[in-house]
Amino acid sequence: MPHPDPQTALAQTLLNTHQSRFGLASDLPSDAPSGPETYQAAWRACRALGFIERDAHCLAQAWQHRAQRTGRADDLSWPEQPEDFGLGQGLDPALAFAPCPQALGLYVVAPSAEWIARLARMGVPTLQLRFKSDQPQAIRQEVRAALQAVRGTEARLFINDHWQIAIEEGAWGVHLGQEDLEGLDLTPLRAAGLRLGVSTHGYAEMLLADRVQPSYIAMGAVFPTTLKAMATAPQGVARLQAYAQLMRRMAQPYPLVAIGGIERSRLPEVLASGVGSVAVVRAVLAAADPQAEVDAFQDALQNALQDASCRSPRV
Repeated sequence: MPHPDPQTALAQTLLNTHQSRFGLASDLPSDAPSGPETYQAAWRACRALGFIERDAHCLAQAWQHRAQRTGRADDLSWPEQPEDFGLGQGLDPALAFAPCPQALGLYVVAPSAEWIARLARMGVPTLQLRFKSDQPQAIRQEVRAALQAVRGTEARLFINDHWQIAIEEGAWGVHLGQEDLEGLDLTPLRAAGLRLGVSTHGYAEMLLADRVQPSYIAMGAVFPTTLKAMATAPQGVARLQAYAQLMRRMAQPYPLVAIGGIERSRLPEVLASGVGSVAVVRAVLAAADPQAEVDAFQDALQNALQDASCRSPRV
């Protein structure tokens, strides 16, 4: 049987090295986009590990950049240095959004101002109003009511999507998805001093989020969720850990929020990844006793963060 060519041999070695971490893998793709040998081998391995094409491209570029930087094309370790991904490079600090605490605590996403009011009274530290309507006046009334509901409490409230109304009504922050950022002039948001949270679903979207220097980055969906259709498969804890480790190595790390199907029983493994907060919807809103679930979640969150801090290696 003929020996594989050097690029295929390297791709197979990379796949074998990381398969146990990221789970079941498929066969190597037969070819890769044009590029240096290390890039092509890494791209093929990452595709076989289940990473979507644009994430495989980001990883392969990072592998190639590291090989050029270190002179070691035989380094089989997973890339985790921000400079190899281009993170944090060429950015103007004056364009960064207002900061958030590194640990945002329990973060509950709710569909109405009524829920926001209830959750604020329960002591939830971070909230997001995700109100769906195509009626501008209804949206404005709901945003206004939600903002009124958190006044006098310690809750931080983010408004999902409706950033123009959020500015006009004096919101503390907004949360946007990747599709919302496309072609959006962020100058009014920065000028208004609003905090900005951005959703990400993998390496490519983390790099795009970094370009706008948000207040925090959300990563998910970690586990399967029925609340919304997802363009990508659940990320899982292994990928979450890889994402968080990379982002925490930045000179100015972003607060990281894990989201997607997170139940209280899974807090230890999620927080051990290195994220500082978790966002939930159904785990609290669908609970038989939401107040009891919030209290239990916050106790478990505090304990899990303490345990994760004790176990985490320095980065």
